Amino acid sequence: MARTVARVIVDALSELGVRQVFGVVGDALNPLTDALRTTDGVEWVGCRHEEAAAFAASAQSQLSGTLGVCMGTVGPGSVHLLNGLYDAAKSHTPVLAIAGQVPLGELGSDYFQEVDNDALFSDVAVFRATVTSPDQLPQLLELAVRNAFGRKGVAVLTVPGDLGERELSADRPARFSLNPPVTRPEESAVREAAGLLDRAERVTLLVGRGARHAREDVLALADRLAAPMVLTLKAKEGFEGDANPFQVGQTGLIGNPAAASALEDADTLLLLGTDFPYRDWYPEGKTVVQVDTEATHIGRRVPVEAGLVGDTGATVRDLLTHLAAPAAGTDGARDRSHLEKARKRFEEWRGGQARLADPSHDKGLIGRLRSTFDNRSDDIRPEALAAVVDRLAADDAVFTSDTGMATVWLSRFVEMRGERRLIGSYNLGSMANAMPQALGAQCLDRERQVVAFCGDGGLSMLLGDLMTLKTHRLPVKLVVFDNRRLGMVKLEQEQAGLPEFGTVLDNPDFAAVAEAMGIPGIRVTEPAELEKAVRRAFDTPGPVLLDVLTNPDEIAVPAKPTVEQGWGFAVAKVKEIVRSHGDDGTA
Repeated sequence: MARTVARVIVDALSELGVRQVFGVVGDALNPLTDALRTTDGVEWVGCRHEEAAAFAASAQSQLSGTLGVCMGTVGPGSVHLLNGLYDAAKSHTPVLAIAGQVPLGELGSDYFQEVDNDALFSDVAVFRATVTSPDQLPQLLELAVRNAFGRKGVAVLTVPGDLGERELSADRPARFSLNPPVTRPEESAVREAAGLLDRAERVTLLVGRGARHAREDVLALADRLAAPMVLTLKAKEGFEGDANPFQVGQTGLIGNPAAASALEDADTLLLLGTDFPYRDWYPEGKTVVQVDTEATHIGRRVPVEAGLVGDTGATVRDLLTHLAAPAAGTDGARDRSHLEKARKRFEEWRGGQARLADPSHDKGLIGRLRSTFDNRSDDIRPEALAAVVDRLAADDAVFTSDTGMATVWLSRFVEMRGERRLIGSYNLGSMANAMPQALGAQCLDRERQVVAFCGDGGLSMLLGDLMTLKTHRLPVKLVVFDNRRLGMVKLEQEQAGLPEFGTVLDNPDFAAVAEAMGIPGIRVTEPAELEKAVRRAFDTPGPVLLDVLTNPDEIAVPAKPTVEQGWGFAVAKVKEIVRSHGDDGTA
C-alpha cells in the first residue's frame, strides 16, 4: 500500500532518530500530527507558542548534533516559528521546520491565513520549498535534510493542507547520506602558520565552540606554546575547570581583566574555532593566526597573517607536527612567564568574585559600605544566587540562560565542569530563550538535571509554556533572577549617561503563578534563605520555579572599563536621583 505524504515525512523522521517534534496542532498539520500519533518512538510535544517550539528544537539539535524538528500551521502558526528558527540559524545547527499552507488550489488567491512561506523564510533558511505534488517526496525531504546538515542551518518544508493525506504514486524509502567531511588546510599554509608561532614570544589562544571536539589537541598546543587560553562563552563547555591549567576565562563585556590582559600582552593571537564578533575587544597590532572550518570567517573580525581553513582538531594536530622541534641539549620549554602572569591574575580575580558571591558579603564592613550605594533594599546579590546554583547543581547538568544579565552571572559564576552542557541564544541574542530551550533539553533525557537561568523579562515573554513543562512532566528547574528590570538595557542606558527609562517591570509573584499552573513555586527574598531554597528546588521532583528577588542595581563591570563608561554611569545616576526627587515632590 502506497504511503501518504504525511506518513513518508514521519517515517523518515523516525529513521533519522528524531525523538520529539515540537509545535502547535492545527488544520494543515492534522495529517502530520495524526501520523505522529500512530508512530512509536517519535513524540509530539504540544507547545503553547510556536516560538517556544522552535527554540526547543534548536536546543535539542545543539545538544545532540542531530536534527531538531518543529512544526507550525498555516499563516500565523508558521510566522511564530521565525524567532526560534533564527536562533537555530545563528547557532549553525540543523533544524527542520514543517510549515502548513493553504490548500494547493488556493495558493496565490489571498486565501484566509495565506502567507508566502518561501518568501517568509527566505532569510533564515538554507533551504525552503513547497510541496506541490506527492511525487516530489521523498526527494524533496531528502534535499531539505541534507541541506540542514550540510550547511548547518534551517530547512523549511511547506506542506499545503490538502496534500498531507494524498498518496505517492511511486513510493520508496527516504535515503540520507549525512557523514560530515573532515577538512584540513594545505600543508604550505600550516607551515607558514607554524613559522609565525615559532617566532612569537608571547602567544595567547582565543578558543571557541568550534574547538570543543578537539579539547586534548588544543590543550597540547597550549602547553607547547605556553599560551594562556581565553574562552568564548560557548567554549566554557569543554574547556573550563581545574583540568585545564591554561584557561583564563572570557573576554568582552562579560569577561574579566585577566583575559583582557592576556590578549593585550601577547604579540601573537591564535584563534581556534571562533568567530568572536566584537571587534572592540580584539587588541590592535598583533600577529593573528586563525583556524576555522568556514573560509568566509577568516579575517572577518580582525586582520590575519595566516588563515587555516579546516577542522580544528585535524589542523591543530598538523600544527603540532610542524612547530619547530626543541633544540638539542635543551628541554624545549618556552618561557612560561606570559602564561603564569595571566593565570595569577585570573586566580586573583576569581578570589574577588568568590567573596562578592558570599551571601553574607553585605554584612561585612566593605559589603555594608558598598550596599549603601547599590543595594539599599538589601536584596539578594545575583552573584550569590549563581554561585549557590553552581555549587549545588549536578556535574552533568544542562544549563540554559536568557540573554542579558542572567547570562552575565552564569558566565562568571557557573563552571562548566564535568559533563555539564550549556545552551543559550548567544549569537542571536533573543530574549525568552532559556525556558523553551530547557524544555527541549529535558525532553532528550528526563533523568538529567536541566537548569534554566531565566530573566524575569525573558520568562514572562513566553510564560505560557510553563504549562508545557507541567503537561509533559518535565523536571526543569527554573531559576528566576527577579530584579524587576530589563537589567541589561538598564545597564546600557546608564553607561551611556542616560537615566533608566522603560526598563521597570511590574512583575507578579512568579512562584505563585507557577503554583497556579500546578508547578511548585519557591519565592526567596532574604539572602539567608538562599541556599536552603536552592537545595529544596533541586530536591523537589518534577518542574520547579525558584523566584529570587535580586538586586536591580547590581553592576557587571566589564573586563576593560573605560573612563567614558564610568563617567556615563555617574551622570546617569545623578539624573536618576534628580528625577526621583522630582517625582516625589521633594526637589
